[in-house]
Amino acid sequence: MSKYHSRGLVEDFGRWREFSAGMWAWVFHKFTGWVLVGYLFTHIAVLSTALSGAGAYTETIQALESLLVVRILEVGLLAVAVFHILNGLRLLLVDLGVGLDAQDKSFYASLVLTGAIVVASVPTFMAGVF
Repeated sequence: MSKYHSRGLVEDFGRWREFSAGMWAWVFHKFTGWVLVGYLFTHIAVLSTALSGAGAYTETIQALESLLVVRILEVGLLAVAVFHILNGLRLLLVDLGVGLDAQDKSFYASLVLTGAIVVASVPTFMAGVF
């Protein structure tokens, strides 16, 4: 027979404060992975306009690039992709036994490096919108 174990309320949002850096790294990695999968479908939908001809594809790309919201979403996509890559490299090193004692520091380093790359890239993404 199984025993009953109280795991607390699922709706207890105060438990988020108990998360360590490793748990946040796991949550962010899963979230960014799902965002990248979702983007893949959007990417395929835009590329499928090329089936109607080169002109339709060009018009679609030009229309999308002229929208500020699309440019902002591109910056967000860059942030998601860079963090997912850096955290994946961090996980690879941890799996190889490198930096086991500094996992939280490497997670914070990947966050800072992601932020620096994204901030440095914003002028490039926003060029031509205004």
